[in-house]
Amino acid sequence: MTPLTPKSIATPSLLSQIIMCKYQFGLPLYRQETLFSDIGIELSRQTMSSWMLRCAELLSHLYQRLKEILLSQAVIHGDETPLNVINAEKATSYMWLYCCGDDKPGKGTNIDLFDYHNSRAAHCVVDFLDGYQGYMHVDGYKAYEQTKATLVACLAHIRRKFIEAKGNNKKTVKADVALNLIRKLYGIEQAIKGKSVSEKFTVRQQKAKPIVDELYQWLLKHKDKIPPQMALGKAITYAINQFEKFRRYLDDGRLSIDNNRAERAIKPFVIGRKNWLFSNTCNGAHASAILYSIVQTAKANDLVVHDYISTCLQHIAEQPSNLEPLLPWNIKQG
Repeated sequence: MTPLTPKSIATPSLLSQIIMCKYQFGLPLYRQETLFSDIGIELSRQTMSSWMLRCAELLSHLYQRLKEILLSQAVIHGDETPLNVINAEKATSYMWLYCCGDDKPGKGTNIDLFDYHNSRAAHCVVDFLDGYQGYMHVDGYKAYEQTKATLVACLAHIRRKFIEAKGNNKKTVKADVALNLIRKLYGIEQAIKGKSVSEKFTVRQQKAKPIVDELYQWLLKHKDKIPPQMALGKAITYAINQFEKFRRYLDDGRLSIDNNRAERAIKPFVIGRKNWLFSNTCNGAHASAILYSIVQTAKANDLVVHDYISTCLQHIAEQPSNLEPLLPWNIKQG
């Protein structure tokens, strides 16, 4: 393959290998430097870092095209997680995630996009969504409320609060009542998995809605009986505050009962962060956001990451304005 930079060994295949090792398998560049050295190749982490910036620049147009498609979907998911960037104005930065589809190849449009900011402020998500007015599955973070999206809250987060309230105390009967009702709701979702949108809507209205109503009445009944400073009181308060947004999943079969799609998508980044710990610069973090996006979107579409990125780099170097053949579902069709 032809090198992407003059007088360089940086072929699309080699670049894809480095990207795959870091962003799919969490292998930091300094460890890759050691691996290359062990097989007699002198390749510094500084050189590889500059290559990653160049690759992100080449892939940025594909990222923007994927963003356009993401924001054209009726339903998306969002989440965010901290990131340590050494040379940033604020001590803690954030990697925001936006995704769509159910990350099951062959079902819907699967896209995972990361967006770096040295902030967790609402303008980050508002700017990215750019007026998006569809449904958005999120947790309880207030920043999402400033968007124009119709928010759908996550039952998994509500459930987690009650599990924390229960702790190791097997006699926490009140928490068990809520958890049992939540368990029934998940049982219904398991039973309708793979069903059509209309079938999901019908079953939820018939079977899930009465349980949702029962859960809400239980919450209202106990909100003044349990001190708000107690773990159970906090769980009840959180659930009540999220309930209007949560119960929206009943009204549209395209919606999910929770935001686990986003949590699954952001998990590889969180695991990788434990290995490479931080980014040095904001430019590097922005590049990482693009490269993670391409890697995770390839995985969500059941593509071989190395082959997909290598193909994208070679194609973009030769035909930078022709991006449609590189969309994951088009690649799969040849």
